[in-house]
Amino acid sequence: MRILLCGDVMGRSGRDIVIGNLPRLRRELELDFVVVNGENAAHGFGITEEICRDLYQAGCDVITGGNHSWDKKEIVSYISGDPRLLRPVNFPPGTPGNGFGIYALPDGRKILVVNAMGRLFMDALDDPFRAVDAALRQHPLGAVDAILVDFHADATSEKMAMGQFCDGRASAVIGTHSHVPTGDCQILAKGTGYQTDAGMCGDYDSVIGMKKEAVIARFVTKMAGERPQVADGEGTLCAVFVETDTATGLARHIAPLRLGARLRPAWPVPIRETASVR
Repeated sequence: MRILLCGDVMGRSGRDIVIGNLPRLRRELELDFVVVNGENAAHGFGITEEICRDLYQAGCDVITGGNHSWDKKEIVSYISGDPRLLRPVNFPPGTPGNGFGIYALPDGRKILVVNAMGRLFMDALDDPFRAVDAALRQHPLGAVDAILVDFHADATSEKMAMGQFCDGRASAVIGTHSHVPTGDCQILAKGTGYQTDAGMCGDYDSVIGMKKEAVIARFVTKMAGERPQVADGEGTLCAVFVETDTATGLARHIAPLRLGARLRPAWPVPIRETASVR
């Protein structure tokens, strides 16, 4: 199975670069499933029903969230009726929506997508390790053909710990939230694909997607000042490509994907293409 996870979509620049490229990415990479982290898609804070529809129409299969999942109040009533829009699984019982879902491909294969949120330097939530463990025990590889975990967390140590915790039980664990793509894309010892952070889909001539001046002023003066606004320059798409083994559901290939204005481009070469080049 070929899976793509697009990192945090930041405002209009992020939406434009993702929506504009998803049809081509699905076609050229022969993608089976696309996940987009959309918690910053609405001008940096939350997501709306309209943005969900636009992402689905472009070729997104599932949208994951994080600490900004509830910033748009209308999403509270919407999320329970949209099984493809996830929020972190470790929100307390009774929270609207779902933290994971099983999705069927047209050929009958099934993928489990789990969205979890870290606790270091983040809002106080239930234990993400316990919540992810429960989802993986309930729907293990074999019962489903692939498992993708989007771990929305701040601390690199917590993200790495989640990757190792899931090693051998998930196809891939990919971090989001930091808005900076990390260089540690790898397959762990027991076969789980891993990258600490997929990066951001948005304007990288910024401070993690926000216009530079107001953010710099906050650091320099230590005063709140004006509220930072989303940077609206040309966007860059950052994502992670995963190819799973048909027999085990574990990763046999993982690679970064970067398209757009500022960062060095990176294009994943699927295994069949790699073999043909050799």
